[in-house]
Amino acid sequence: MTMTSGGRVNREDLSWEVEEACREAWPAALETVALGWMLRSSGGRIRRPNSANPLRGRRGTPGRVVDAAEAFYTSHGQAPLFRVPDIAPELELELDRRDYSREGGTIHLHAEIDALQGHSDGDVTVSAAPTENWFEARFRTGGYDDAERRIFRHMASLIAGDRAFVSCERDGQIAAFAFGVIRNGLLVVEAVETDAGFRQQGLGRRTVGSLIGWARRAGAKAGCLQVVADNTPARALYASLGFNRELYRYHYRRKTTAA
Repeated sequence: MTMTSGGRVNREDLSWEVEEACREAWPAALETVALGWMLRSSGGRIRRPNSANPLRGRRGTPGRVVDAAEAFYTSHGQAPLFRVPDIAPELELELDRRDYSREGGTIHLHAEIDALQGHSDGDVTVSAAPTENWFEARFRTGGYDDAERRIFRHMASLIAGDRAFVSCERDGQIAAFAFGVIRNGLLVVEAVETDAGFRQQGLGRRTVGSLIGWARRAGAKAGCLQVVADNTPARALYASLGFNRELYRYHYRRKTTAA
């Protein structure tokens, strides 16, 4: 991480490190770079691997960037979708001009690993690869159809770096689960979910806490995650684990009229 003259981490550099780690923790089936933006396509309904994302040091003018992304997504039979973080807002006026709607406001949270509540829990299983039961829990709670199941399995196979898939069972099935990836010393927490029938029992906290404990033992220096801005229960869970620092936010812009 880049430090200022006073020994503090440069916030903008840290934000880009988090941006890059989170992108790599959720791979897309197809990625191509155009004018400093990464155009990602996987199919399915998950927005992150099906959107245009800014890269550090991009140089393209807004009009040319939007033109390139629209051509890319149209050629793949997808509606153009941009993920626009606060640290790269330069497309906003152009997207307004082209009648793109706004959706999916999300917050990036960050904490040093020593500030996080990590532990080992005998009821939580930690595995380097997703088991069939882990996949089944993800698909069940997410309501995935057959195509989305294939897409998610492929995404999981593309994850690079140290990784852990964690789960907690109740009544013979996985009731809570998550996965984490360590990229450049940074734990990225992903896919946190508790089955609706087992909420308000602390299972999500125990599951993510075990993931943090694994990351600490694996040498991670900090952790980060993304949480939907209006998801109050999830934000409370993460705050209880020590994720109290908001770095930046992002939202999506979707084409609402025919290209």
